[in-house]
Amino acid sequence: MPGNAFPIAGRIIRQLVRDRRTLALIVMVPLVVMTIICYSFPEKGAFLSGYAPGLLAALALFFSFLLTGISFLRERTQGTMERIMASPVSRLDMVIGYLLGFFIFALTQSLIILLFTIYVLDVTYIGDLWQIFVFLIFVVTMAVNLGIFASSFAKNEFQMIQFIPLMLFPQIFLCGVIWPVADMHPVLQWIARFLPLKYAVDGMQGIMLSGDSLLDVGFELGILVAFAIAISILAATTLRRGASG
Repeated sequence: MPGNAFPIAGRIIRQLVRDRRTLALIVMVPLVVMTIICYSFPEKGAFLSGYAPGLLAALALFFSFLLTGISFLRERTQGTMERIMASPVSRLDMVIGYLLGFFIFALTQSLIILLFTIYVLDVTYIGDLWQIFVFLIFVVTMAVNLGIFASSFAKNEFQMIQFIPLMLFPQIFLCGVIWPVADMHPVLQWIARFLPLKYAVDGMQGIMLSGDSLLDVGFELGILVAFAIAISILAATTLRRGASG
């Protein structure tokens, strides 16, 4: 791993830790959202448990994308990124550094959602909890990379917000979060095969509803890793143009 990535990650972590309001929102907002979703179901019990894997995957993607995208954009608009790029730091250093820095908070947020959903909202599951968490790590990694990549094309927060309906809502509606992909039109099923959230939902459902192991969902893990690598490469190639924008 490039050595210059760690100082960048450390600076991001220190900056977010000092922002207590942001830390409070990182913790509280997902809990409020998940509680509202839970009590919007007419019957909790098995009905909610059946939807929980897809909701966990979608919320991990949503909050990780939002946290990373807005924070990364702020680094650009405040000129911090340009000052870093004036030093002997490669684009790969920057992408990995920002990935590590934002990943800590995005993963913490996803872990809070997972534990709250299982222990407070009393959602039942079959698989091992640690395997669910490990799978979420891959989902969050992909989502953080996606947020970094998307923010490279935005010049302000308003434009970044517009990427949410463009990049996230289609995935939520087409990837099995609300209804099974198999029940959709064949064209929509074909589109869903190119969306990372589909594989995140499939993997979470396999572990939580069928008791699959990480080896059983190895295909879904591989797809998420491939997406993360591809998106990080694209982010690195567009970083210099985005930073100067």
